[in-house]
Amino acid sequence: MDTKDNLLVRIQSQYKTFSKGQKRLASYILEHYDKAVFLTAAKLGKEAGVSESTTVRFATQLGFEGYPEFHRALEELVRNKLNSIQRMKVTYGNVPQVEILDRILHSDIEKIKMTMESIDHDAFNMAVNTLSAARNIYIIGIRSCAPLANFLGFYMNYIFEGVHVLTTHNTSEIFEQMVRINEDDVIFGISFPRYSMLTLKALEFANKRQAKVITLTDSVHSPINLYSSCNLIARSDMASIVDSLVAPLSIINALVVALCMKKQDEVVRTLENLENIWDEYQVYSNDEINPVNPQMKIVSPGEEKNYE
Repeated sequence: MDTKDNLLVRIQSQYKTFSKGQKRLASYILEHYDKAVFLTAAKLGKEAGVSESTTVRFATQLGFEGYPEFHRALEELVRNKLNSIQRMKVTYGNVPQVEILDRILHSDIEKIKMTMESIDHDAFNMAVNTLSAARNIYIIGIRSCAPLANFLGFYMNYIFEGVHVLTTHNTSEIFEQMVRINEDDVIFGISFPRYSMLTLKALEFANKRQAKVITLTDSVHSPINLYSSCNLIARSDMASIVDSLVAPLSIINALVVALCMKKQDEVVRTLENLENIWDEYQVYSNDEINPVNPQMKIVSPGEEKNYE
């Protein structure tokens, strides 16, 4: 089934074949798809005045395997039709300020749960093994995905040599940083809606150089998966101007832990060396509040300073 079909056109074309309850559901979706996208099967049925089972049968009659696949197609539709400000207004426009914190936390919890239910464990294991065998690891994440790329790169440096986080706003600079990438290397691309064209070009370049490509994104239909043989899928929040990236961050945490366990001896040696360096240079010795002269004290105005 081609999920790229226009969902609304499909619903309209099959409208005459629906039962009475399914027609009510179809009418609600056609008029309120921007709200329906944020509803479960049960809640969508309630809004349309039908049962949850009718909602599920409606999805299968449209050609989807079930409601989750139908919901993903609905998400793609809304993603293409609404900008971030419109999505935020639809989802949180009428939410009192006192409820926003709980709403966001619950939403993030749901994203992690949905990711747990759908994550491909074979793909995760493939990512761990591919990264472990790489000569060089290139990591790219642009705009809101940059913190994820930097976080992954920070901990990868504890585990591997040859880790390169691509930080750039110019396509030519990306190619310059990747000029030596080849079949012995891996590129790890991170992109969530709105997808970054710079990230896509970097993955295309790496693929042409026969490097292994691993992606972390929100859907199997994400454009960056075009060049990837290993896709890690994490649910993100498309309902706000602020991207919810807790689920992809959890996958990155799991990757780092798995790689640390696989490379225990190397990681232990690196951390022991770092501990010695940190101690020698007092990296974690409260340097913000520890004066050079231990006898000096912070005193209030009018008090005599002790310089002994």
